[in-house]
Amino acid sequence: MSQSSTSSTETAPSFGEAPLAQYLNELAAKIPAPGGGAVAALHAAQAAALVAMVARYTTRAKDADNRPVVDRIIVAADAARERALLLADADAAAFTAVGAAYAMPKATEEDLTARTAAITSALLEAARVPAAVVDEADEVLSLASELFPIGNPNVVTDIGAAADACRAAAASSQLNIEINVTSLPAAEGDGFAAVLVRIDELVARADALHADVVHAVRR
Repeated sequence: MSQSSTSSTETAPSFGEAPLAQYLNELAAKIPAPGGGAVAALHAAQAAALVAMVARYTTRAKDADNRPVVDRIIVAADAARERALLLADADAAAFTAVGAAYAMPKATEEDLTARTAAITSALLEAARVPAAVVDEADEVLSLASELFPIGNPNVVTDIGAAADACRAAAASSQLNIEINVTSLPAAEGDGFAAVLVRIDELVARADALHADVVHAVRR
């Protein structure tokens, strides 16, 4: 997300309520939001849902010894899914705020000062939201990795799919962080350096878990 002019998000339902077809129609439309930031958040939400599903399939009698861990993973994954859905809404709102800031008047020095401050504030929020998506993807990937060795082997491929969704959430968030940071003063933009490093590490972990799942399937 960077500059924008108008948005339909003020009247659109939240991502947690909108029908899938409506969301895809809006994603395909020539409107500023939803865009890649919302897609990243929804990748994280889908990853969390997949982890929760695998965990729920791991509640058989033979899984009794692992039940406390599995139950904790279910609760954590469900909570991560809800947070990720809220971040999809937050991304659309942040995108709208960036567009509104760039549209502010600039006729006087006072206008320019106010506009610059508003742009900086909006861009910061527009970078913070995908950084929060990375946090969710990181947690969900950790849950998937914890579940992998004890999860129901009949649905092990869904752990791999969750890892892939976490990877997509992080990699897509990287793009949104980068584009907003480039327009920020260095003092503010440098604050996102650590999360960008974490993204590279997260992608490597996701790829490794995917490879582990492939290996398990081929055995």
